[in-house]
Amino acid sequence: MGWFLAHEEWQPESLVEQGRLAEEAGYDALLVSDHLQPWVDAGGAAGFSWATLGALAAATRSAALISAAVCPLFRMHPVLVAQAAATVDRISQGRFELGLGMGQAVNEQPLAGPLPPYRERLERTAEAVRLIRPLLQGAEVSSDGPYYPVSAMRLHSPCLAPTPLYLAASGPRSAEAAGRLADGVITSVKDVARTRREVVDVARSAAAAAGRRPPRVILTCFLVLARSDEEAWRAIQPWRGMRTPNRLREGSPRRLRQDADALGRETVLRSFPRYGDAADVVELCRTIVDGLAPDVLALQVAAADGTSALELLSEVPERLRS
Repeated sequence: MGWFLAHEEWQPESLVEQGRLAEEAGYDALLVSDHLQPWVDAGGAAGFSWATLGALAAATRSAALISAAVCPLFRMHPVLVAQAAATVDRISQGRFELGLGMGQAVNEQPLAGPLPPYRERLERTAEAVRLIRPLLQGAEVSSDGPYYPVSAMRLHSPCLAPTPLYLAASGPRSAEAAGRLADGVITSVKDVARTRREVVDVARSAAAAAGRRPPRVILTCFLVLARSDEEAWRAIQPWRGMRTPNRLREGSPRRLRQDADALGRETVLRSFPRYGDAADVVELCRTIVDGLAPDVLALQVAAADGTSALELLSEVPERLRS
């Protein structure tokens, strides 16, 4: 069972404390998001995920640390992603697992401009993976591009042991790439049947066709923890830009916030699943586990107070195991 640490919601010092408390509560995986900017320009956060991962590596003892997910295509060169990943792996004594994604406009556009078409992003991802995987293992790499030319080099502080590499996917095209290129797939589950049909089964079929072992399945489940509309509204302040029609193309948190405000409070509230107590969350998790049999299911909880939410849901891992 995992706990999702969202840089777009909480400041990094809070995330490190949440990670420590989550491990104490029995969550055995900590998923860490990567954001240059939050979803809105007021009420969110955006710490540097690699620094937070390093702090978590020092503050925890046993939980797996999973990036969910970093983009090696625009803001950071694949070689630098590999170096950062290997460093966190060593500090955590081999507990790091590398989740990669193809980027979001709100994070990549300020430095790279509008995202290129999906086909190019997929080509870039395949080239990045071909560089990152051997680098993590300490092998020498060189490449003449076309996107990431590299002169012959290797990492002099590689991973302590083979590090799993995952790709994020929200639909069948990326799921196919995850099965073909990576060791697993990371996806957010909203509808169990759709996630199984469009992501999990696709990734498993692609892995089989490529002669690879079945991919690990890492799921995140987003929910608002609140007992009233007022509490829910406070909880979703950092997230409301994620429900706007232009969220995949818009690189400005200010405009995302304006678009969310134009939707109106009630529309935004209805767009987020809300749960009020641990018992309901346990039942939600059981439904997902029974339907998808993930290797990791992580709770991504929007709440007015992160520490209080973690305390309320501290019994979830044990109840799911019983």
